[in-house]
Amino acid sequence: MGKSKQIGNHKSDKKKNIAKTWKTKRRTKDLDQIHSDMKPDTASKLLHQEVDYDVTGCAQHYCLHCARYFVDMRSLKEHFKTKQHKKRLKQLREEPYTQAEAERAAGMGSYIAPKAVEVKTQTVEEDMD
Repeated sequence: MGKSKQIGNHKSDKKKNIAKTWKTKRRTKDLDQIHSDMKPDTASKLLHQEVDYDVTGCAQHYCLHCARYFVDMRSLKEHFKTKQHKKRLKQLREEPYTQAEAERAAGMGSYIAPKAVEVKTQTVEEDMD
């Protein structure tokens, strides 16, 4: 499937590029945002949220690395075995970019190789009711 082309849409000026709207609809958190979420205090808040009926699974089953909510514990455990989750873990092993690294890349310092960060799948509490 290629890019979607829309011809003759004279009524709606807001929907000129449908492909762009779909890309932004499926947008997830960036890797640096997830790295900030993986800090212990923020991670504990995200993993132990209050019940919220507007979120999938009442916000009780959350994958920290993929920033996704799941319906129940079983589907969360199944998600840990998927290709998408393993791919995200591999992406998170590299340290996020910093302003200092950007300045070194621009020629304002010497190159320092990025550090590897240890990332493991989150532990799951066996609270199946």
